[in-house]
Amino acid sequence: MNAMRNVFGVDVGGSGIKGAPVDLERGGLAQERHKVLTPQPATPEAVADGVAEVVGHFGWSGPVGITFPGVISANTVRTAANVSKKWIGVDAARLLGERLGGLPVTVLNDADAAGVAEMRFGAGRDRRGTVILLTFGTGIGSALFTDGRLVPNTELGHLELHGHDAEKHASTKVKEDEDLTWPHWAHRVQKYLAHVEMLFSPDLFIIGGGVSRKADKFLPLIEGIEAEIVPAQLQNDAGIVGAAMVAAGR
Repeated sequence: MNAMRNVFGVDVGGSGIKGAPVDLERGGLAQERHKVLTPQPATPEAVADGVAEVVGHFGWSGPVGITFPGVISANTVRTAANVSKKWIGVDAARLLGERLGGLPVTVLNDADAAGVAEMRFGAGRDRRGTVILLTFGTGIGSALFTDGRLVPNTELGHLELHGHDAEKHASTKVKEDEDLTWPHWAHRVQKYLAHVEMLFSPDLFIIGGGVSRKADKFLPLIEGIEAEIVPAQLQNDAGIVGAAMVAAGR
């Protein structure tokens, strides 16, 4: 395995921890990803064990990029929305690096990682201006780019919409929990996009997360948004690829 071209990426989500070696030349997984369920409660020690299980599955030794569902500043966790609050204040790179036996670890926000991958290899490739990637899943994550440069740790899923966190109104989890039809959910997503558009006037919205695989069921139903709206191309692998890219310093 060419260590220069391959770096390991791990995507830590509210429901699953998944990872694989990434081929940085083509921006895809070098091997089929391995996934374990996110422990409940998702404490730092329990999540670290899950990450170690995923990395250990491949017998990996080398740099590892890891995404986290919260704000990461200088490798330290500042917010934790869908995992244990015990993460707040933890030096995640140090904790996970130690758990992985001293491998070099880079940690970044999960949506930022997905955005980095989409801008390099996916729907945002060669796009200038303001691009916003939104990942719909357990919550709503966001990545904001201006002329290809990331503005890290935007938390646009927590914008207030109808008196609530937007992600409590329009995430994929809400669609499932409330058993919303595609048209009903699309209408909620439309209201959310209109709010984000009013604040940031993006040229392009990229819709990511697992639901991007079913973009044909809801994107055609969204109206009245001036920005172009496209599904993410790397779909659920984007976080893994982006984490590996950042760990490799790409």
